[in-house]
Amino acid sequence: MFFKNNNNDIVLTSRVRLARNIDGIPFPQKLSEKEANKVIDQVADSILNSNSAIAHEFRLIRLKELRPLERISMVEKHLISRDLINEYQKGAVILNRDENVSIMINEEDHIRLQVIYPGFKIKDAYDFASKLDDLIEEKIQYAYDSKFGYLTSCPTNVGTGIRASVMLHLPALTMTGNINNIFNTVVQVGMTIRGIYGEGSNAMGNIYQISNQVTLGLTEEEIINNLIAVTKKIIDQELKTREMLFEKKSVEIEDDIYRSLGILKYSRILSTQECLELLSKVRLGIEMGIIKDIDVKKLNDLLTNVQPATLQLIEGRELDVKERDIIRAKIVRETLR
Repeated sequence: MFFKNNNNDIVLTSRVRLARNIDGIPFPQKLSEKEANKVIDQVADSILNSNSAIAHEFRLIRLKELRPLERISMVEKHLISRDLINEYQKGAVILNRDENVSIMINEEDHIRLQVIYPGFKIKDAYDFASKLDDLIEEKIQYAYDSKFGYLTSCPTNVGTGIRASVMLHLPALTMTGNINNIFNTVVQVGMTIRGIYGEGSNAMGNIYQISNQVTLGLTEEEIINNLIAVTKKIIDQELKTREMLFEKKSVEIEDDIYRSLGILKYSRILSTQECLELLSKVRLGIEMGIIKDIDVKKLNDLLTNVQPATLQLIEGRELDVKERDIIRAKIVRETLR
């Protein structure tokens, strides 16, 4: 069996998020709606009215102007956080055209700037986030202390204010139970491991998010390099575990992968969880070279399009649970045919 040793297969996305606050203005939790709107205007001006060549690529979205489904869909697409939805009357987001850059305004901090790149490109994501950070700082004075660094609402973000993370597909480590060892190792080196939607979420579809835990006392480069080193070790463990599993149970694994593909291609009802678990097995088949006629990009698109709010927007109407499961199966069938 041909095993592709490509880090970008296992690393779905790389993300860098910077937390910043405006000097002299209380944290968002203390702001009135009127004060919050002033912060939105100030941050929007720093990007949209800048002299940067990329300014025209961005647009401002005030969350209170969106329907609830549209707000939830943005969470499903990793454009905003659930915390921002909870404060949607005071919140906004600035998005670029490709929707891989989002600047949340008035979440836990005045500014949460995030850049998401496909694959294992954490340094590239940081470089672009840093450029945008500099652009904002041309017009906005950040809350900064010479001893502690950037001041943030949550103490764990004080310092560099950076949260770097990767989204990993780890089916073999999950199947063997060795993912528990990864949990322990990650915590020991100052990292944290969470589900697909970060803090408080479950690891559906064998997808895990690994990120740095603290920012104080480390430089941005040290945080990035630490994450890269840890990620490479986890990738190595996942690949070795896949090889071990295939040596021992090649027929069973191939059967499970093809059964999963068959269910996805022909099912009439699919829940979110079942769909993500089946997609994980098909993805494993593609990554191991078992399935050769499906573009992994289709699976990446499905990860978002099968989510409850997003599929209702695709369908153009609100659906109950059973209707969602029927439409989800239809979307998957049409994508994979």
